[in-house]
Amino acid sequence: MAKEKAPKSVKETKPAAGPATNVIEKGVAPRLTEFYNKEIIPKLMEKFSYKSVAQVPKLDKICVNVGVGQATQDPKLIELIVKELEYIVGQKTVVRRSKKAISNFKLREGMPIGVSVTLRRHRMMEFFDRLVNVTMPRIRDFRGLSDKSFDGRGNYTLGVKEQIIFPEIDVDKVTKVFGMDITFVTTAKTDQEAYELLKAFGMPFVKPQ
Repeated sequence: MAKEKAPKSVKETKPAAGPATNVIEKGVAPRLTEFYNKEIIPKLMEKFSYKSVAQVPKLDKICVNVGVGQATQDPKLIELIVKELEYIVGQKTVVRRSKKAISNFKLREGMPIGVSVTLRRHRMMEFFDRLVNVTMPRIRDFRGLSDKSFDGRGNYTLGVKEQIIFPEIDVDKVTKVFGMDITFVTTAKTDQEAYELLKAFGMPFVKPQ
């Protein structure tokens, strides 16, 4: 049996802390886009017996969300998270605000309660590449991702406990540790198809027993 091909790591050396930048040259598609077209599409067409390329699922967008309940007591916390999340994703973020007041939580209407960003196309592929090949190997005692976090509609959500796992963050300058949810939205009709798509991209799922 031929050994499955996997995308090579984007970097062979440990990256220095600093904001993520779009290193993609103008007019040049990200490495994972080319890998998808040349390797993943044929593989999935064979596995699921698709009749046309249009049926092959693809990664549509990546959504990153940070909930900030403590912002009601510390407004500057939102500014900190916005800055660090933009460092990580290399794109402007959006501050989410409460739609109604909740007195028990000292929450007023319009108060910032979270930060989110949606990545598409080139930035999405670049972020995915760095996440899988640079960030995840930095996680202590990492043994792979669970395959139980699909939503039944072909989307997968990964929970990150600390932003310091990202090489763009200088640990020595961190004043507040926060986590985030990263959702991979695909065009797959089933979780199985989405699983095979993300796995082909290099997502390190735990091997089934």
